Amino acid sequence: MDRYRGSADAVRGLVQETAVHRDVYIDQEVFELEMEHLFANTWNYVGHDSQVANVGDYFTTTIGAQPVIMVRHSDQSVRVLYNRCPHKGTKIAIDGCGNAGKFFRCPYHAWTFKTDGSLLAIPLKKGYDKTGFEASEAVKGMTPVAHVKNYRGFVFAKMSDHGPDFETFFGHSLSSIDNMVDRSPVGRLEVAGGVLRYMHKCNWKMLVENQTDTCHPMVAHESSAGVAVAEWKKVSPDGLGPKPMAVEIFAPFISSYEFFETMGIRVWDNGHGHTGVGHSIHSDYSSVPGYFEKMVGAYGEDRAKAILGENRHNTVYFPNVMIKGPIQLLRIFRPLGPDKTLVESWTYRLVDAPDLLLERTLVYNRLINAPTSVVGHDDLEMYERAQEGLRSNGNTWVNVQRLYDPAEQAQAEAVTNGTTEWQMRNQFRAWSKFMTMSM
Repeated sequence: MDRYRGSADAVRGLVQETAVHRDVYIDQEVFELEMEHLFANTWNYVGHDSQVANVGDYFTTTIGAQPVIMVRHSDQSVRVLYNRCPHKGTKIAIDGCGNAGKFFRCPYHAWTFKTDGSLLAIPLKKGYDKTGFEASEAVKGMTPVAHVKNYRGFVFAKMSDHGPDFETFFGHSLSSIDNMVDRSPVGRLEVAGGVLRYMHKCNWKMLVENQTDTCHPMVAHESSAGVAVAEWKKVSPDGLGPKPMAVEIFAPFISSYEFFETMGIRVWDNGHGHTGVGHSIHSDYSSVPGYFEKMVGAYGEDRAKAILGENRHNTVYFPNVMIKGPIQLLRIFRPLGPDKTLVESWTYRLVDAPDLLLERTLVYNRLINAPTSVVGHDDLEMYERAQEGLRSNGNTWVNVQRLYDPAEQAQAEAVTNGTTEWQMRNQFRAWSKFMTMSM
């Protein structure tokens, strides 16, 4: 018997103001409802338009559980299509990227489609004469995703007509994308350095929560970043002289509670938010020769200082994306099951900026986010322990009560203590809203 399907009240009952029921993380039916409702009613990151730079270029990915294709159409617009032939349902493009030329061709029966999805040709078309084919769904071709928005190169899509428009959904949170793009002297990014993929045996929401969890770094990462810093101190006990790039990256992970408290967290409506309002783990990286001068030349000194003075740590775009503006990195947490998540870490080049910036981004990604990383394995072990522990019957609720204030429910945007769990509560309020608005 279904416990949650068809019952918005039952789903809402999984989220209290300061606690979340374990079924949110471990229940198969809840996961299926997320695929049907949450990911349909929200705006989801699809890809970057630099991945489809030329007409006919395409990139395959997923929105929730739905396979889609991002493609550059002949009018230079970026389209997002369901990756499905309207004939027999065959996936049109295999996973990856390529160039379709002027049309997509189904590998099963050779139906062809323009890059906007419209039907181009069918072999032996006369076989459909007088069958009513012209009134069928198949004649419409590949179905486009209902709503698509290209925001400064970042392509988002929403599958459902439910839920807010793009600007309402993201609001002021788009300032984090603005800052990341503006760090290029010409205001443009491009995907560079490939992608790192890393499987996690845990629920996808654990990773999203962790992006603004600032009470764990000095604990979970003591055995990795802490050891790296201790070894560096043996080499340079006085701390003088330039630090290697790896040490600069590792060291802030074991900063004090006070460092993270004063860092601050900004909370936005609809589940978005970011750590690092006043400062962050990226604040004290070494300067890159020639970069500031290029920025001043492009923006003027005051504007250049304002752009580079923003050192936001992790910006969460609900439901499942995080970006790091200061080092041009994006992570997407792809749900594959209630206890299985594929993490993708993408890196970007600041166009017309010194190459050393991209080098730092790539080094960070490999040290922190790769399957062979040091820091990432600390988090992975905690996620998997939590996934196992949640099946214990000793307590069926997860606590998210730190620094709770009932007045926060009425605030669409706020800046607060950097170790609060407000942003986690914010995410679950959004989860409840978007899960149930179409039930």
